Amino acid sequence: MKIPNPYYISDYKLPLIEYFVFGLSVDCVVFGYHEGEIKVLLIQREAEPYRGHWALIGDLVEPEQNLHDASNNVLEKLTGLKNIFMKQFFTFGSLDRHPLGRVVTVGYFSLVKSISYHPIASSWAKSAEWFNINDLPELAFDHHTILLKGIETLKNEVRHKPIGFELLPSKFTLLDLQLLYEALLGYKFDKSNFRKKILEMNILKPLNEVKDNVSHRPAKLFKFDEKRYRQLEKEGFSFEL
Repeated sequence: MKIPNPYYISDYKLPLIEYFVFGLSVDCVVFGYHEGEIKVLLIQREAEPYRGHWALIGDLVEPEQNLHDASNNVLEKLTGLKNIFMKQFFTFGSLDRHPLGRVVTVGYFSLVKSISYHPIASSWAKSAEWFNINDLPELAFDHHTILLKGIETLKNEVRHKPIGFELLPSKFTLLDLQLLYEALLGYKFDKSNFRKKILEMNILKPLNEVKDNVSHRPAKLFKFDEKRYRQLEKEGFSFEL
């Protein structure tokens, strides 16, 4: 339906058509874990504004796209990566966040094994690289703010859901697990307290195997018992670190 201009309804301060002149984008915060290190995937922009700057993976949403499709499409378009589960986590709408006009962006985040994903820059992305979250370049737009919110969301997720197990091999030691959560949460656990708490959750399956190819005494291996966890979850169990 074509809306005449000017067109006033109730207490709108502007013609109604003005409220539809608005930009919408998505920005993807893709976290990667490998050998005790948390990284984030960034692209170097080959387009204005902020040409030459590093940025999160994002772009404007096409008129015919829904948000979920847009987040996956922009990730594939700029880095070649696909089939990554993305979760919406926050909306950013500061008035001056984009120099070309009013643009609201919806943030999506993901957590993957970085060694399993090898980005290749394409479209207007000059390059795509993994960066340690503690050693980042200056970011374009308000992407530093978006990244900090993504880190906050990640920490909250891993404290209350056992998503970290997906980043480990299918068989792992308690030390492997502790190092993972220390990297994700950004602080050290007391070794005995961590092991006691994890084992008391009763969501690990001990194996009659030990870690091989190590110079020290080999540690016992475990597996995450997802079936047991789902059963406990139905009974009211809450994962919390």
